[in-house]
Amino acid sequence: MDMSVESTPAETERPMSDVEETTPLAVTDYEAIASKIMPDLPQEIEDFQYYTWQVNDNRPRSLIENDTTNITAFVRVLKDPTGVLWHNFINYDSKKETGYVGLKNQGATCYMNSLLQSLYCTTYFRKAVYAIPTEEDEPIRSVSLALQRVFYQLQTSNTPVGTTELTKSFGWDSLESFMQHDVQEFNRVLQDNLEGKMKDTKADGAITKLFVGKMKSYIKCVNVDYESSRVEDYYDIQLNVKGCKTLHDSFKDYIQEETLEGDNKYQAEEYGLQDAKKGVIFESFPPVLHLQLKRFEYDVQRDAMVKINDRHEFPMEIDLQEFLSPEADRSKPHRYLLHGFVKANSDKYYGDLHGGHYFALLKPEKDGKWLKFDDDRVTPVTEKEVLEDNYGGEVPNSSPLPAIRPGGRNLKRFTNAYMLVYIRESDVDEILSPVLPEEIPDHLRRIWFALERRLDEERAAQEQKKKEAEERHLYLQVKVVTAETFRSHQGFDLANFDDRQYPLSEVPHFKVLKSDTYGAFKEMVAKKFEIPVEQIRFWVLVNRQNKTVRPDAPISENFIGSTMEEIHSKMAARQNELKLYLEVSDKPSSTKFTKVGDIIPILCEKKDFPPNTPLKIYEEIKPGMIEEMKPKSTLHQSEIQDGDIICFQKALTEKEIQGHQDAGRIYSIPQFYEHLSMRIVVQFKPKLKDREPKPEFELVLNRKMGYDAVANQVAAHLNTDPLKLRFTTASSPSGTPKNVIKRTTTQTLSDMLQASYLPSAQLFYEMLDISIVELETKKFFKVNWLGTTIKDEEIIDVRLPKTSVVDEIIDVIRQKVSLSSPNSKIRLYEVNNHKIHKEYVGTELVERIADYVTLYAEEIPQEEMEAGANEKVVQVFHFTKEPLRSHGIPFKFVIKTGESFPETKVRLQERLGMNEKDFAKVKIAVVPGTAYPKPHYVEDEVILSDIKWNSEDCLGLDHVDKTGRAGRVGGAEKAIIIRG
Repeated sequence: MDMSVESTPAETERPMSDVEETTPLAVTDYEAIASKIMPDLPQEIEDFQYYTWQVNDNRPRSLIENDTTNITAFVRVLKDPTGVLWHNFINYDSKKETGYVGLKNQGATCYMNSLLQSLYCTTYFRKAVYAIPTEEDEPIRSVSLALQRVFYQLQTSNTPVGTTELTKSFGWDSLESFMQHDVQEFNRVLQDNLEGKMKDTKADGAITKLFVGKMKSYIKCVNVDYESSRVEDYYDIQLNVKGCKTLHDSFKDYIQEETLEGDNKYQAEEYGLQDAKKGVIFESFPPVLHLQLKRFEYDVQRDAMVKINDRHEFPMEIDLQEFLSPEADRSKPHRYLLHGFVKANSDKYYGDLHGGHYFALLKPEKDGKWLKFDDDRVTPVTEKEVLEDNYGGEVPNSSPLPAIRPGGRNLKRFTNAYMLVYIRESDVDEILSPVLPEEIPDHLRRIWFALERRLDEERAAQEQKKKEAEERHLYLQVKVVTAETFRSHQGFDLANFDDRQYPLSEVPHFKVLKSDTYGAFKEMVAKKFEIPVEQIRFWVLVNRQNKTVRPDAPISENFIGSTMEEIHSKMAARQNELKLYLEVSDKPSSTKFTKVGDIIPILCEKKDFPPNTPLKIYEEIKPGMIEEMKPKSTLHQSEIQDGDIICFQKALTEKEIQGHQDAGRIYSIPQFYEHLSMRIVVQFKPKLKDREPKPEFELVLNRKMGYDAVANQVAAHLNTDPLKLRFTTASSPSGTPKNVIKRTTTQTLSDMLQASYLPSAQLFYEMLDISIVELETKKFFKVNWLGTTIKDEEIIDVRLPKTSVVDEIIDVIRQKVSLSSPNSKIRLYEVNNHKIHKEYVGTELVERIADYVTLYAEEIPQEEMEAGANEKVVQVFHFTKEPLRSHGIPFKFVIKTGESFPETKVRLQERLGMNEKDFAKVKIAVVPGTAYPKPHYVEDEVILSDIKWNSEDCLGLDHVDKTGRAGRVGGAEKAIIIRG
């Protein structure tokens, strides 16, 4: 229900001047007035009422005349066919409300979730995926099995489904999950992958049957009987939005003929230059039609993709028969029903197809409801939300207060349909037929049952954690340091509780009810350690002002009936947990010590030293303060109190000291403590873990260690040669590899770690094939060697002294490859952003080649070596849709004089090493060598040598990137690649 209030002064007798200025217009049609001032909502109005009150007020206000005003309230009652209009979505159950569940977003995978839901709801496609044999596959290595599992979980789960396993099967890391991609491009790459997996199975041909149509490109002469045409497959159709008000207009625009006349006449075989009509026409439409609305275009001025938010209407039903060629098969009707669409919600002006948020609106069942699939939530929607709210354009009557937006200006809609899915009406029953139990692979059901059990266990564990969290206030955490803990601890204090730069102590831990008595706690600990309870006494550990943790006072037997909470609050209130030292005594000791020397016989006895062995005794006051104690001083003079730590060693002769010094050993307690203070736990991680799995491990090292000493310790752990290790610093705060550490004799481990804000010391390591000494005196290159086709790529490692020249790189390559002739020449060139940046002549110093460049080498083709003076050699590069979105490997290619374009294409196909099917998807264009080039696509009748080429012009191959190395406008970005 929504309300609006309008106030008007009451009509009374007033001076004429006042009446002229303030008298409102008579209100006769309240509903019309309400429609103007109240917002236009998507819900249908069920009822409309208005109510008027007369209000008296003694306060003088411009709104009130003669102490009276009329207040009229408009009330509209809205229908809520979805049932979620007023829902706050707390504890919302998608499965219960809609019968469907959502997909979890991994960070920026909304585009993928939207498409997966669309494909899942196309049940014919789901059945085809189920039909792929995957019994022997691993989910994280098999896209087919991972997708089957996602679909099966969507079908059976009551909660949102995760996609991590699926993206791992793509070969993606966690970073890829935070990269937005174009939903249409993702769809093509996914279908290409699945089409290969379906080959020679029961599902073979399913994708072609569902999604592939045919269109004909033609050029037809006006004045002579000549036509050139070719028929191509398409998986989706890209339709213009700009300048088209409806989907029907977009189809008309798509098949609009272009007239070739004047300077643009067509060169027809045998007829010369002719006026002609150029266009495309559809030969067939597939059962499931994917339409991409071109809502993004490149703006040269802004150097960015700009969103087109123009209004563009699409219908629930559309007949496409008029867009078929006269020769097309019309035995089936071509009436299509809207099945759903992916919606793009991005920035008003600069949001592009790689940003913003995607979700899907789908009608999964022929006679069912429309649903909104927005990541993990699925909700019902009205037909108005499906159509009107996704056309784009302006929101009519978007403000309930016109004064806020003078002149009746309306808000723009920046959320609109991007990819439409239509299903042929005559095929709907087959395409959306329910999945039968026997169509689901048995192994999926078995996996699901096992997964359900595991999920039940995880849910039980989570419930237990939740219960523990809720009951945490009832419990007290108690850590108990024993004599064994102290004995095995090498460090300061009795134990290391939480300082992670040193090895942590294994301290026994107890979780006790605060209401438990101290006596019950003693009994529990005595039973745990199998010690008679009467031999136990606990000391409370406290934090001293000098930042040490020491026993402070024993817990008196008077507390035997007190609760643990009372003891905690009285003796260690400032600590969140209770730390105790467990003292065990066989019998009460009556020995009293007055002087420091009085304890020497006891210490000798404890260590089985001969009686009266000379000892040196020290007090561990705090790190950096280890002071020798005088045997003749009293304990009071030495300021010894409960909880202090005393250290001792044999008193060494000068000869013994000299022997330890000569052997490089620590011989005194102060030296030992200095050594302890310099210890640090360093975490070593493999730098290239994705290429070759290596272990992560921790070593306790000394900060003063030199580079070689660190390398020796790591090499001993890895059982490798220390000179074949290379270390890299960790970046703060991300913890990713940063700078390679050069081997020197002067730097210490502290220098290697550098200043870092990481919670622990980290270094990355690499295990090299060569010595680090050789590595630092030579220059290394990885050269991509191209075989007879661009598809054949081999990596050649080149290692040369830094004083070498490029010709020496070529000599190394020549020794490692097979050439067609001893006289063949090799070209070495540098590639930047998938285009040839520089071709080397051979005299350049290798030291001046940057480490980050990509190098390619190839045997210069014989046809290029024999090219005539009038033949041109041009660069060929790959791109997807826009020349700035380049990918793949560029190469040089000869434009032969007078060669027909079909003959040129044959040579190109051979050079690329592509099969007929893949090459048929490649569109070839001449791309000007300008900053923001517009490709000029080449037809079969064009002769490339007749074109006037500028020195920077290239030949561009427009096709979907399958290399994973594409760039895009506005910065580098990985293209979509699915490896599994």
